[in-house]
Amino acid sequence: MTKILIVSDSHGSTELLDELKRRHGADVDVMIHCGDSELSDDSDSINGFTAVKGNCDFYGDFPEEAELEAGGYKILVVHGHMHSVKTSLLSLTYRAEEAGANIVCFGHSHLLGAEMIDSTLYINPGSIRLPRGRRERTYVILDLQEGRAALHVYDADRGEMKNLKQEFTVPVPKRP
Repeated sequence: MTKILIVSDSHGSTELLDELKRRHGADVDVMIHCGDSELSDDSDSINGFTAVKGNCDFYGDFPEEAELEAGGYKILVVHGHMHSVKTSLLSLTYRAEEAGANIVCFGHSHLLGAEMIDSTLYINPGSIRLPRGRRERTYVILDLQEGRAALHVYDADRGEMKNLKQEFTVPVPKRP
């Protein structure tokens, strides 16, 4: 099993990122930040995260996107502002297809959500600092195991929101 912590839109809060690392760092294999950390890329708080540049990231030298492999899956990480995710996921689905991604992590809208489009899982962990559409300051832990993806949603203040747990079938890519 591979566990991935996914967070976005922390907007300058080193305390929240440090707390996530204390709370989950020993239990997860990968930590992803989907942009708008508003931190420098040499900040101790963002250290250990695969992080991308958001529209409010003026201080760090973060990449526009990142690709990584975890649990046999190819993961694409973007902030979302370059793909107009507030209006549609169409542009992002084209990019995911180009990248050959099985899982896409993004932020920007501050809205928690997850959905399958074709055989690709799209995850927006919401905002851990400035949520929209709900009061909870959310982030996600994704458990990957042999074609199954269990999405656990957490509130930064109250812990896991068990009523929002979702499971998806994400086909394991065939290796050449």
